[in-house]
Amino acid sequence: MDRIEAMRAFIHVVQEGTFTRAAERLDTSPQLVSKYVSQLEQHLGLRLLNRTTRRIHLTEAGNRYYQGAQQVLTDIDDMESQLGDLHTRAQGVLRISAPVSFAMHHLPPLLSAFQKAHPAVTIDLQLNDRKVDIVEEGFDVALRIGHLKSSSLIAKRIAPIRVVLCASPDYLKQHGTPTTPEDLIDHHYLHYTYMDMDSIKPIQKTLLSIGHDNRGIVSNNGDVLVATAMEGAGIVLQPTFISGAAIREGKLRIILREYEPEPIALYAVYAHRQLLASKVRSFIDFIDGFFGDPPYWDRFE
Repeated sequence: MDRIEAMRAFIHVVQEGTFTRAAERLDTSPQLVSKYVSQLEQHLGLRLLNRTTRRIHLTEAGNRYYQGAQQVLTDIDDMESQLGDLHTRAQGVLRISAPVSFAMHHLPPLLSAFQKAHPAVTIDLQLNDRKVDIVEEGFDVALRIGHLKSSSLIAKRIAPIRVVLCASPDYLKQHGTPTTPEDLIDHHYLHYTYMDMDSIKPIQKTLLSIGHDNRGIVSNNGDVLVATAMEGAGIVLQPTFISGAAIREGKLRIILREYEPEPIALYAVYAHRQLLASKVRSFIDFIDGFFGDPPYWDRFE
């Protein structure tokens, strides 16, 4: 048994959820992947996976082995990336997790430019607004927005993120322009489900009191809320990487500037490793400063 290949097959089965999808990622057959996992279990004398007709589940031993196996293969890849030509040439699959709206608006130029600079790197981009567990879910880098809590992960600050309250000129003409946070109570509020309320303390109390008001709209997507605000549906609190273009074009107006929250930030988060894979190091170096200072989406005033 090739223990490295068996380990790699097991990890892909866990990440992909089925033997068939793991085989597709490894460019081999489901039968061979299943054989590798069975041989690994026999070698260890432990069951790593509980299999049903619909899905697989990690056993306790499987969960512990999965975490350790990931690190072993990462260490092998990292060690090899330091040798010979790999020391200077990034290659391999780079798995990135990113927030949906930020990725849709601002990642295509970055990814295109990065791949032109590093053609041997294949990018696997997964969009999700929840905070993924990059180690458990097998990501190399996660882009995150907000105030990060302390952890064992490394966080590289990439750009400031400005968050503003805004509404369409037609809405403000019809309903009036708020001059204090308390005035917001009389308005329609378009509430973003995942908003980090701790990051908007100057207006937090008022927004919490109206966040689920039936006069407003609740959504887990900032693009929808900004577009709805442009149609005159109410006041929205969103980062300028979404709302900046509409503000620049006069379709939205910033209100309550003096109560604007302190900027949060975009971070590139990755696992702490003594030998960082060249593909990850290259991406972190590439994204640092890519969006400008201030970032280009804030150049509307």
